Amino acid sequence: MPSRLVSLVLAATGGVVTDLGFPGTDLWGLAFVGVALLFLALGRDSARWNLLVGLVWGLAFFVPHLFWTSIVVGPAVSLALPLLEAAFVALFGAAWSWARRGAVIWRSPAFQVLGFALVWVALEEARSAAPFGGFPWGRLAFSQADSPLLRLAWLGGVPLLSGVVAAIGALLAVALLSARRVLVLRTLVSLGTVGALLAIGLLMPVGTRAEAGTLHVAAVQGNVDEHEEDPYVRQSRVVDNHAAETMTLLEQVEPGELDVVLWPENVTATDLREDERSAAVVEQAAQALGAPILLGTIEYPSTSTRFNTTVLWEPGTGITQTYRKQRPAPFSEYIPMRELARRVTPLVDNVSHDMIAGSEPGLVTVTSDALGREVPIAVGICFEVAYDWVVRDGVRAGGELLVIQTNNSTFGYSDESLQQLAMSRVRAVETGRTTIQISTVGVSALIAPHGAVSNLTELWTADSFVARVPLRTSITPAVRFGQQLVWAVSALGGLVVASGAAGAWRMRAASRGRMLA
Repeated sequence: MPSRLVSLVLAATGGVVTDLGFPGTDLWGLAFVGVALLFLALGRDSARWNLLVGLVWGLAFFVPHLFWTSIVVGPAVSLALPLLEAAFVALFGAAWSWARRGAVIWRSPAFQVLGFALVWVALEEARSAAPFGGFPWGRLAFSQADSPLLRLAWLGGVPLLSGVVAAIGALLAVALLSARRVLVLRTLVSLGTVGALLAIGLLMPVGTRAEAGTLHVAAVQGNVDEHEEDPYVRQSRVVDNHAAETMTLLEQVEPGELDVVLWPENVTATDLREDERSAAVVEQAAQALGAPILLGTIEYPSTSTRFNTTVLWEPGTGITQTYRKQRPAPFSEYIPMRELARRVTPLVDNVSHDMIAGSEPGLVTVTSDALGREVPIAVGICFEVAYDWVVRDGVRAGGELLVIQTNNSTFGYSDESLQQLAMSRVRAVETGRTTIQISTVGVSALIAPHGAVSNLTELWTADSFVARVPLRTSITPAVRFGQQLVWAVSALGGLVVASGAAGAWRMRAASRGRMLA
């Protein structure tokens, strides 16, 4: 049992170390170490104390991990989101204190590791769903894009991958505690289990071959003029930049050779049905390539609301299909409790039109003359890549390729783009689909179904690539049973906490009875 001061030092160090395991530094093994330090920091029995320990770990992790939010709303306001996410880690600290009071977990290191992982994933799922639809950024799974564990996403998606990371962290802590007590066998078994889990990841049967032919695609990162101070002028030039970069593709392909050209999110901040100038620019590019363009735009259904929309623009026809973002980001794309939020900061009024959610899965179809059929493409917009159900629903609806369109220009040279790319890599393995992340300013990339990256672009550059991507139709276990896994883990996590708390209550009641006798 560490002293209170040591507990807080371990927690703060663990949060910082865990963040170093994420993209930016990419030291994925440090995620295990950071979780191990949290396990050790929570060594005291008091749930109220461990609530504080969890909060310290959470702040030490989320403040640097979400630093890029300060670019948008300023340092003071940006602390609100890390504080909210850290509160869930605080709840985890209290929940784990209750869970391990059960006799089964308390007496068995193996059950401690399993219980720790279950409760962790249950709390990750909770913060991914609430409040305001949740914010899944910073889940442990997203630190493992370069790890041997990545292939586990094929089997159980993000919940399984996060659970294994939490379990490895707990195993390392158990090994350290056992070594201090010179329990050689327990130490070796703990470390051996870590090695076995890492090795199992490499054995997952992740397929990469084409199951339904290939699609000839181009992805265009047109860039944004970061030196233009007027935001309206800067935004109006984005569509021109993407059209200009698209025209360079004619150096690689002939007109009519491509099946589809992919542009990112928010190429226009106007409704293409009303903005004749931008529509003419898109039409000219589509005509020149002889291919449809999938691009991001905005729709304004009323004077106070908007949709973040992906449209398929067919040359000579215009918009033929739309997908409306299902998961707008609170306090960024829309303002919950606007009157209350305005009392905190007037910056909320910069969001003059609240974004509303679409209701249909992310799916568009393109016609491939070479294949002689319609090819369904699963689509996610920006932060939707962090939400399991959005990506899963698009693939279950028939998507044979996954496209993540994003606009990272707001976040400068921060780690946000790399964090998002890691999520796309996890989604590629989870869904068994070739995935293309295409951004206005980078990073953009082509991701194989086993997570390997090619055609990686630099930040704040105009770039593009052409590829023949394999189309896949098989459904991975993670996609088929993903929601059931979430329910099962959440239920088991809750059961572990409840049984531990009930066991401790019975022990206290029995103790009081003996004292009265």
